Amino acid sequence: MKLYKNFDISKNHKRSIILIGNFDGVHVGHQKLFKLANTYKKKFNLNIGVLTFEPMPKMFFNKEIKNFRISNIDKKNVILKSLGVDFIITKKFDKKFSKLKSDFFIKEILSKKLKAKYIFVSNNFRFGNKREGDVRQLIKNEKKYHYKIVKPQPLILNKKVISSTYIRSLLEKGQLKKTNKLLSRN
Repeated sequence: MKLYKNFDISKNHKRSIILIGNFDGVHVGHQKLFKLANTYKKKFNLNIGVLTFEPMPKMFFNKEIKNFRISNIDKKNVILKSLGVDFIITKKFDKKFSKLKSDFFIKEILSKKLKAKYIFVSNNFRFGNKREGDVRQLIKNEKKYHYKIVKPQPLILNKKVISSTYIRSLLEKGQLKKTNKLLSRN
């Protein structure tokens, strides 16, 4: 698996499936997403890439947050590799990057730099300066930039959306059994 620190990726990683997110903990909801990505990988003979940010944007904007991560970066990367990921772009999230306009992100990064074929994002994905960009904007630009947005339904168990936030709340309450089940590991 190849690790990148910026958007200058090798030619064989361009025109790939790109999953954008923090994927903190790589929980069963994320795992379901990667299973789906792997069906695209086989069907269209494409690589799977993950675009993630360091620090997590939420941590960048709120310096008060401590002990926020479910798993460290190395652990996350090991798990992602086991889920069929071919490359990971870990972009440093800083002041300069946080000021990028959403249309610039779509045109210059997703289209020109990565030449993404399929982009997997959650329904509540926001990007660009002051979170101006959303999934609707990505979908509106599909034809123009030759990519397709895939936004799978979140995994719901016992009427609860499985998310990193929910898992953090379980950890805060000391509910390890439930947490382990949702991470599918201890």
